Amino acid sequence: MIQVSRFFCTSELLLYGLTVTFRGERAFRRERDTLGEVEVPADALWGAQTQRAIQNYPISGYRAFPAFIRAFVRIKRAAALANAQAGRLDTRKTNAIVAACDEVLAGKHLDQFVVDVFHSGAGVSFHMNVNEVLANRANQILGGGLGTYEHVNPNDDVNMAQSTNDTTPTAMRLAALELTKPLCQELDRLADAFAEKADRYGQHVKPGRTHLQDAVPITFGQEFSGWAERVRGAAARLRAGRMELSELGIGGSAAGTGLNVDAEFAKRVCEMLAEWYGEPIVRAKNLFYAMQSMAPFVRVSSGMRTAAIEVSSICNDIRLLVSGPRTGFGEISIPAVQPGSSIMPGKVNPAIAEMVNRTRCASCARRRSRA
Repeated sequence: MIQVSRFFCTSELLLYGLTVTFRGERAFRRERDTLGEVEVPADALWGAQTQRAIQNYPISGYRAFPAFIRAFVRIKRAAALANAQAGRLDTRKTNAIVAACDEVLAGKHLDQFVVDVFHSGAGVSFHMNVNEVLANRANQILGGGLGTYEHVNPNDDVNMAQSTNDTTPTAMRLAALELTKPLCQELDRLADAFAEKADRYGQHVKPGRTHLQDAVPITFGQEFSGWAERVRGAAARLRAGRMELSELGIGGSAAGTGLNVDAEFAKRVCEMLAEWYGEPIVRAKNLFYAMQSMAPFVRVSSGMRTAAIEVSSICNDIRLLVSGPRTGFGEISIPAVQPGSSIMPGKVNPAIAEMVNRTRCASCARRRSRA
């Protein structure tokens, strides 16, 4: 039945068992959660709890980082498969949840993760955003409607054997692992490049300086070798922190006790995540620790800041060594990447080294402000 009010330009109809309300050109469906009824955009993949978060937390406009979304979705994918192996989730639901996860991992539906990054403690609202999006898409795949959850339920099925309190720290670790892996690889490449130059210019003598004053002879190779070792050390420190991130608290459920979790769940999930991420991911020896402590993130943050400081210091050395070239040190040359002046033709600046320094300053300043 359709009810139309000419005064409020509102109409209602019954669709998939839900009341859908139209206001102007926008349609809304009505869903219920434990607090009561809430209106959700009719075409949204999210549900009631996400809608409440949208209304409660219009704070910054910032949305979850894509790597964090992917991490959460991979957890849900692995959980569905692990629960299926335990005989707790039937094949039909499992396949639908996995298919929904695969769509998100392929880049679809990312606009449906709408909860502001500044929201309730532990990340409940974003976690439910993930559960609701995957459940609604799984329902569509199985022929159902949005918000009905007649085939797949966000809490009972997508969130089976999980809690915000173990999934959020796990997703944080996985996202950090994904994002820092290419950084370690790039640091290795930079160290290799410096080492190659150390070999190439090992016999070329130059002034060694202290306090910017001439001191004793050294070779360019020795100077480059120091840069190479500094960068390798930065990569090693970062990798040490990443190893701690590989120990996951998934399976701890609400408080670390494993409430409502199959005995093999955590092991199965970690094995799948290890394969998908290409990392030595394992179940943490102590789930309470893994769910409580942010120490691994502090160590990774320290490693990243150390890497930034080391590379920035080398860039300052490079700026000095290329200075001039006629009236400065002028000892080495670097590729010209852009004109260096709007008024002086032919002038070239160490633009990349300057950019690295500015990036390092911004990065360290952000970390200081967050602390």
